[in-house]
Amino acid sequence: MIAFGKALTPRPTPIPGLVLWDIPVHGDARGWFKENWQREKMRSLGLPDFGPVQNNISFNDAVGTTRGIHAEPWDKWVSVAAGRVFGAWVDLRPGPTFGTTFTAEIDPSIAIFVPRGVGNSYQTLAPDTAYTYLVNDHWSPDADYTFLNLGDPTVAIEWPIPLEACEISSKDLNHPALEDVVPMGPKRMLVLGALGQLGKALRAEIGEVDNVEFADRTELDITAPGLEQARAWSEYDTIINAAAYTSVDLAETAAGRVDSWSANVAAVSALTRIATSHRITLVHVSSDYVFDGLLGRPYTEDDPVAPLSVYGQTKAAGDALVSTVPQHYILRTSWVVGDGQNFISTMASLAARGIDPSVVDDQVGRLTFTSDIARGIRHLLDNRPAYGTYNLTCSGEPSSWADIARHVFAAVGHDTKRIHGVTTEEYFAKTKGPVAPRPRYSVLSLEKITATGFAPTEMLSALRHYLERVGV
Repeated sequence: MIAFGKALTPRPTPIPGLVLWDIPVHGDARGWFKENWQREKMRSLGLPDFGPVQNNISFNDAVGTTRGIHAEPWDKWVSVAAGRVFGAWVDLRPGPTFGTTFTAEIDPSIAIFVPRGVGNSYQTLAPDTAYTYLVNDHWSPDADYTFLNLGDPTVAIEWPIPLEACEISSKDLNHPALEDVVPMGPKRMLVLGALGQLGKALRAEIGEVDNVEFADRTELDITAPGLEQARAWSEYDTIINAAAYTSVDLAETAAGRVDSWSANVAAVSALTRIATSHRITLVHVSSDYVFDGLLGRPYTEDDPVAPLSVYGQTKAAGDALVSTVPQHYILRTSWVVGDGQNFISTMASLAARGIDPSVVDDQVGRLTFTSDIARGIRHLLDNRPAYGTYNLTCSGEPSSWADIARHVFAAVGHDTKRIHGVTTEEYFAKTKGPVAPRPRYSVLSLEKITATGFAPTEMLSALRHYLERVGV
């Protein structure tokens, strides 16, 4: 007998993410009606916005029809349209709850949300039973399943109808015991731009994680046509976009404008479509160049952009695109330093060779080391604060480029008076070719990201550590 008039109520189970739901059913002498899945109401009560794309119905005419324990690579919303079923669920994901079991009887007034990797099985308790399930990926014969034997003694499911009296397929009867099951691993994380300075820092930070995949441009060119078909994107839950066009001055040339817009806007547009369609978290790295540097105080994440250069325009456009992805993190940085040729290594080399450089002293900001960016990305993905834009640079007193050069000279044992401060105009006066306009004030407020528990490295401390690490 169906229970009419229940309140819509989630009921957690011992298996993380597996939630039983009471569903309001309205009935009278004519029959009954229910809202089988109501996105807004259920989301407000904690159901993940799992994005179903396919609806399947299983009809079973005989009592005792039993379908095997299958863990599938997608989430499911399972409910009964007619009859009754006994459901058994076993956690087949790696971790401390592997092998945990939950059982329940389901009629039209009960539904269950089954997360990816949790094995599910159903035994009919009434003739002409039909149960329906919404899934958030299209069924494919190539999908990777994880299976468990229905009669496994370790999980010891107490089936209402003994298995020997049931209709069961031969495949389901021959699935492995729990001790032989290979757990279904998590979805993959993809790092783009693996050979760049940030890509290398990310490999050092998260390279030991089994489900992380690194791709350089030869393996996945995000500017090439067909990106949306280049991977089985439903197998990923995170993309870190560490690929970008960063040649600030070359972007002012005819060819550079094309390349900059291609990498920083057109390719990012494709990534946003992929991330939105497949419910992927997109992490994107931005720049202080989205601002004009005229504000006179540290820029917050909510300040309006006003880029001065082509490069800055493309980064601002990319940010606007990424902000449309429901699950996104944009990290705005400034004055990035990573392994390889950079301002710090150049100043150290000049000091050692006895060259007294002229260095710009009317641009003010903070350094950002790629190790800090990688650490910040890991922090956001591990802790999942509110999605959105976060500034991430070193902390400490803002400095000019000339000030930073003096700190480098001092750290490597040379006279800081050898640094000659000049204006931006003086510095570029003899430059041949285009020069992109730079923001004169690039200080970014760090209040938002520090409020999440992340502690940016103090700039001069990071500078000294960097010089020690590279052996300068």
